[in-house]
Amino acid sequence: MAMLHPIPAFTDNYIWALHEGRHAWVVDPGDDAPVTAWLRATGVQLVGILLTHHHADHTGGVAALRAATGARVLGPAFEVLPEPVERLGQGDTVEVLGHPFAVLEVPGHTAGHIAYHTPAWDGAPLLFCGDTLFSGGCGRLFEGTPAQMLDSLDRLAALPDDTLVCCTHEYTLSNLRFARAVEPDNTALAAHQAWCERRRVDGLPTLPSTLATERAINPFLRSREPAVVQAIHQQCPEAQDAVARFAALRRWKDGFR
Repeated sequence: MAMLHPIPAFTDNYIWALHEGRHAWVVDPGDDAPVTAWLRATGVQLVGILLTHHHADHTGGVAALRAATGARVLGPAFEVLPEPVERLGQGDTVEVLGHPFAVLEVPGHTAGHIAYHTPAWDGAPLLFCGDTLFSGGCGRLFEGTPAQMLDSLDRLAALPDDTLVCCTHEYTLSNLRFARAVEPDNTALAAHQAWCERRRVDGLPTLPSTLATERAINPFLRSREPAVVQAIHQQCPEAQDAVARFAALRRWKDGFR
């Protein structure tokens, strides 16, 4: 049976692991130690590594894991990564444990960021989105533009409702506090925040989310909704088009405490 497992790393990262009892792939291993411990505990063999972007907390464990296991490493075409890497871009497909993953170019957080999507992993679509989409939020714009990030998020939001959203950080509660500031009357958001708070009290991850949930609660996927537009205009009255409003929303989040 195909399995999905989040391996905690650092203070708030998840390294996502896919396995079928014998072989495994991992996504964005910023640290090799927790992956090595998980491989020993499960007895599976690492055969592949998927990378979404170049930041060290997503790539720092690659060299040690490749040296120890001989795993293939695949990643975005136009980013500086720990070589050798099989390079991927929009329209490419990667087979992972018998499942085809489509490669999506989603610039914004970084210039060459990619995501991976398969229509059926253990009965549900699955998305590895790196730091482009978070539950309740999105990545900071370190290299890309607001227009690029809005387009990237629009394309991810168009995937099926039941798509499992495998973000790489446990930022959910912080993101939802901001989301409540933007949409205080969103009842779906309030209910999801309460559920996530219970999960964290119990030491459990809030991820994966689903795209249906994110479309209902994530202000960065809802920047064209009337309530969100009104909230943005209160912060930035001059933001008069979709990109300007998205940019204002991202700036608001950057300064939110």
